[in-house]
Amino acid sequence: MDEDSFDFIVSGAGSAGAAVAARLSENGKYSVLLLEAGPPDRNPWIHIPLGFAKTYVNPDVNWKFESAPHKHLGGRTMYVPRGKTLGGTSSINGMVYMRGHARDYDEWRQKGCTGWDYESVLPYFKKAENQKRGPDEFHGVGGPLTVSDQPFGSELCEVVLKACVEAGIPRTPDFNGAQQEGCGYYQTTTSDRRRWSTAKAYLVPAMGRPNLEIRTLCQATRLIIEDGRATGIEYRSPRGIETARARREIIVSGGAYGSPHLLMLSGLGPADHLQAMGVPVLRDMPAVGANLHDHFAIYMQWRCTKPITFNDFEKSWPKKIAAAIQYGLTRGGMMAVNGIRAGVFTRTDPRLERPDLQINLLEWTTKERSAKGVIPHDFPGFTLCPVHLTPDGRGTVRLASPDPLAQPEITFGFLGSEYDMRAMVEGAKIARRIAEQPSLKPYVAAEITPGPVASSDRELEHYVRNSGLTNHHPAGSCAMGPGTNTVVDPRLKVHGIAGLRVADASIMPSVVAGNTNAPSIMIGEKCAAMVLEDAA
Repeated sequence: MDEDSFDFIVSGAGSAGAAVAARLSENGKYSVLLLEAGPPDRNPWIHIPLGFAKTYVNPDVNWKFESAPHKHLGGRTMYVPRGKTLGGTSSINGMVYMRGHARDYDEWRQKGCTGWDYESVLPYFKKAENQKRGPDEFHGVGGPLTVSDQPFGSELCEVVLKACVEAGIPRTPDFNGAQQEGCGYYQTTTSDRRRWSTAKAYLVPAMGRPNLEIRTLCQATRLIIEDGRATGIEYRSPRGIETARARREIIVSGGAYGSPHLLMLSGLGPADHLQAMGVPVLRDMPAVGANLHDHFAIYMQWRCTKPITFNDFEKSWPKKIAAAIQYGLTRGGMMAVNGIRAGVFTRTDPRLERPDLQINLLEWTTKERSAKGVIPHDFPGFTLCPVHLTPDGRGTVRLASPDPLAQPEITFGFLGSEYDMRAMVEGAKIARRIAEQPSLKPYVAAEITPGPVASSDRELEHYVRNSGLTNHHPAGSCAMGPGTNTVVDPRLKVHGIAGLRVADASIMPSVVAGNTNAPSIMIGEKCAAMVLEDAA
C-alpha cells in the first residue's frame, strides 16, 4: 500500500479519540493514523492541576468557540472553550472524574441503544481506570487513566460539606459508586499531582508503536466517501491540503461540535442546510447537528470572612512565587489541586427518582469569566455553582460557512422548558440554604451574586437568564439510536455510510448526570472494542 494508507484513521485526539487510537494500535495487527488539529500537549500549564485557568482562554490549545445569540437569554452569546491539543478537552478541563448516574445508561438502552445499559458500560469504565483507592465492584486498577483523591482537604471544603449535611444532604463516599446522591469530595484524573489527560494516559505509552502515527497541527476538512463508503480523509497540515486513505474504517472523534461539523462538511447532514451552504449533499441526515444539549450553570458567590480561598493566592505575588517553588520541589501546595474539590448531587424536587442538580464548590469568586480570561475578586470568596443535569432544551450545530476552517455555528437551547428554569431557581435556593447553615455562616461576609437584588422567584429567574452559562458538557449532536432520527447505530456506525463511526460525547442520546470526560473515555474504549471485534 502507499505510504498514506492505513487500516484505521481516527480524527481527533481528545478524550475519546486518544483512547480509540491507542486501543486499535495495541495488538500490533493494524496500522492507525491519528489526526489532531492542535499542537502537542507541551504547554506547561496543561500539566499543572491549577493551570486550567490559564488554558481556559489560550488560543494555542483552545478552540475558543463563541455561540450564536440565545433567544432565552436576552440575546447573549456564550464563550465555549474546547481543547485543541493532544488529549483534547481532557488537557484543559477541571479534571473532575464523574461518570453520571447508572440510570442514565439504562435509559439509553430503553431508547434502543442495545449494549449501553449501565451493566454493559461498567466494564469499560473499569478497563480504562487505574483507581488509586484500589479495585472494587465499581472500580478497576491497572488501566491507563489514573483516578486519584484530592491530595489534601481544606478548611473551606470541610465547613461547606458540614453545612450540606446540616441542610439535609447526606455524605457520600464515592459519587461513582453505589450512591451518587449526596455531598463529598471529588476524585480527579491526576497522577502524582499532575493532570492525567488521555494524551498522558493513552498516547504516551503508545507513541513508540511502529503501527501508530500521530500527526498534530492537522485539521480534518472533509471525509472522502465513495459509493456509500468512507475511504479517506482530507486534512490541512502545515504543508497544505493532504489526503490519507483508510482500508478498513474511519472513526470521527471531534467532540459534540467538531464531529457534526466534519460530517456536514462532507455532505452528511440536513439537506436544506447543506444546500444553503453550497455543500453537495451525499446523504440527507437531519439528525446530524441536532439534539445538542448541555448542562446549564449559574454562579452563586459569597465574600468569605477568612483569607483561605484561591482569590487570596491569586492576588499575592509572594504567595504565587512560593507556591510555584513548592510545587516545583515537592508537587505540593495550592498548584497541586484544581480548586473544585467538593460538591453535591441532589434533587430539585423530592418527587424525582434521582439527582437532577449538581452543585460544585469553587474555592474562588470571579468578577469576569469569559473569552478574555478568568479574573478573581481582590478579596476572599467562594462560589456554589448549581448545574442542571437533565435539561429539556435542545440546540443545534450548523455550518456557519462552507469554509472548513471556519468555526461551527453553535446554537444552545438552554431554558427550553418551564422545568429547565424551575430547576435553576430551585438550585439557587438550595445553594443559599447551604450557605445559611450554622457551620458555614461564620465564613460568609455577604452574598456577592446575585445578592439582595434577587430574593423572589421572578428576580432569581432574571438572574438566571442574564448570567447563566454553559457548564461545558455538550452532548447529543450525533445521537445514537436505531431510528432515522439518529446519526449512529448502537455500534456507533453512521447510518447509511459504510466504514464510518463516531465516538465521543456527541453520540449520547441524552447527556449523563455529571461531568462528561469520563463517559467520553468510556465511549472511546467501547468503540475500539467493537471495531476490533468487527475486524476479526
